[in-house]
Amino acid sequence: MFFKLQHTEKDTKARAGLITTDHGEIPTPIFMPVGTQGTVKAVDQEILKNKIDAKIILGNTYHLYLRPGLDILKGAGGLHKFINWDRPMLTDSGGFQVYSISDQRKITEEGVIFRSHIDGHKLLFTPENVMDTQRIIGADIIMAFDECTPYPATKEYATNSMHTTHRWLDRCITRFNETEPIYGHSQQLFPIIQGSVFEDLRLQSTEYCLKQDTEGIAIGGLSVGEPHEDMYRITEQICNIVPKDKPRYLMGVGTPANLLECIHLGIDMFDCVMPTRNARNGMLFTKEGTINIINKKWEDDYSPVDEDHTPQYSKAYLKHLFKAKEYLGAQIASEHNLRFYLWLVTEARKQILADTFLPWKNKMIAKLNLRL
Repeated sequence: MFFKLQHTEKDTKARAGLITTDHGEIPTPIFMPVGTQGTVKAVDQEILKNKIDAKIILGNTYHLYLRPGLDILKGAGGLHKFINWDRPMLTDSGGFQVYSISDQRKITEEGVIFRSHIDGHKLLFTPENVMDTQRIIGADIIMAFDECTPYPATKEYATNSMHTTHRWLDRCITRFNETEPIYGHSQQLFPIIQGSVFEDLRLQSTEYCLKQDTEGIAIGGLSVGEPHEDMYRITEQICNIVPKDKPRYLMGVGTPANLLECIHLGIDMFDCVMPTRNARNGMLFTKEGTINIINKKWEDDYSPVDEDHTPQYSKAYLKHLFKAKEYLGAQIASEHNLRFYLWLVTEARKQILADTFLPWKNKMIAKLNLRL
């Protein structure tokens, strides 16, 4: 894998670049649909490729380890073949589950003891076996095992959490270097910067991760409940430090407005469950603002859901599908939101290359924050 920075917008730190992997090229900035368990919920792979044009998708180590399990994945020849996906893929290490299912886990120096959310059995995730698991899954970009620090956290807790993440990173890199890819394509390991909302900790963590000299770098522990101002402040701080030749991945972010603000600050890669999760609850993102399709006001609105991204269905029809609890409603809404997210980052890239990103972004954010 390698990254080429192609252009930086004249009035911001927004960047256009190109990541090259053995499974294809990824123009940046990019949004990566989340396929936690080997599927982007309610959207099949042909739609992802041919209609949404997703350049890269995500899988999750914790969930894939539990289901379908490593024997099945290895027997299939890795996750790419198991789900019939021939484009790039990234896997999270399970570090987010250390945060999200905190009532079912115990952190030790060795790793994290989880209780399976499926049947309650105990499993131990260590930096070493997380690397082995991601070798078996076979993603092009894999994440180091970390503790996603919760918010709010005391300075003492955030410091100890960060140092644990750094010690685990050392072990991840050692194990990664001791092993080889299984399926004939290369894999790259990204470290994850932690430190909560404390700038001195984020500086320490950024410097520590940069010393590892990996191909790219990730920012974790944001979008976990902190104010957006803190997210932007820490993101800007880190982007000012990370060398220009490394892609920057902001994990788990976020709303369309979050994406544009963080692209402005220099972020290249994003993922979030929001477009599909919100879609299943009837919330649609558009260039003119957000639609809650469940509201009665759309009941006899026969205009298209969106002229650009979903012109073939009316708001009234989609409202009917949700009211009738038909699965097709979630499918149409999920496809719509993902097409919008991919359009948003693709259009941002065009504006960056034309040096017109800043005025376009400001105009877009004013609309994106509207409720229609």
